[in-house]
Amino acid sequence: MENNNKVWLITGCSTGFGRELVLAALAAGDQVMATARRPETLADLASRGASTAALDVTDPASVAAAVEATMAVFGRIDVLVNNAGSLVMGAIEEVSMQQLREQFDVVYFGAAEVTQAVLPILRSQGSGTIVQMSSLGGLKTYPGYGVYNSAKHALEGYSEALATEVAPLGIRVLIVEPGAFRTPFNGNKVTTAELDIYRETAGATRVNTAALLGNEPNDPVKGVAAIMKALDSGNPPLRLLLGNDAVDGLREHHEALLASVTEWEELSRSTAI
Repeated sequence: MENNNKVWLITGCSTGFGRELVLAALAAGDQVMATARRPETLADLASRGASTAALDVTDPASVAAAVEATMAVFGRIDVLVNNAGSLVMGAIEEVSMQQLREQFDVVYFGAAEVTQAVLPILRSQGSGTIVQMSSLGGLKTYPGYGVYNSAKHALEGYSEALATEVAPLGIRVLIVEPGAFRTPFNGNKVTTAELDIYRETAGATRVNTAALLGNEPNDPVKGVAAIMKALDSGNPPLRLLLGNDAVDGLREHHEALLASVTEWEELSRSTAI
């Protein structure tokens, strides 16, 4: 595009990372279609220069309409950010099947719906970037966040395979994995009824999450700045961890995984014909 300005389509822009990404893209001189289930929540972003549209990631017709609106206004899409999300907290047994399906509908199927609606456009352009907002919880699990973790794990596998498939087509994929950031996200979670038997596991996570609310160690403005820097680099990573807690948490997880592989390696290798 002229002056190398990009067109962004971002989901879930009313608060948090979505809102900050819109502001950062506008500050960079780019053009943005900011979306949310309730577009009236985007009035402030519209006043700052963003175009806005309704987009409910669980409604295929809404997704298609928002993509069409973006193309009608800008004629292209350079960066898709799948940021819309939801969070269900509760032990696996405490979560209803309906809640499990709703979690996957937003976090996994919603992101997939938007991705697959935009992919033909990026292919025809021969360029573009898909940013999947995942989580440290997409790489490791925590008691009480099992359904959220499983939806993010699914998104991670989907996105990693996608990255390999579309790289020869000039399309990049960036999976962003934040730790705990000071956004409204945790405060907007759905919590299940609690079974006393899980008080020491999922229950402890409930207590820790409540204590963390409003005290999260990471700044979303700095997180978005890191995302922008990665996107502007010549060779962005497939995965970008955000926060000391994310880096330390993943390193601890992988070291424990490798130790287990080593401990059981002899038995694991005993299956050869």
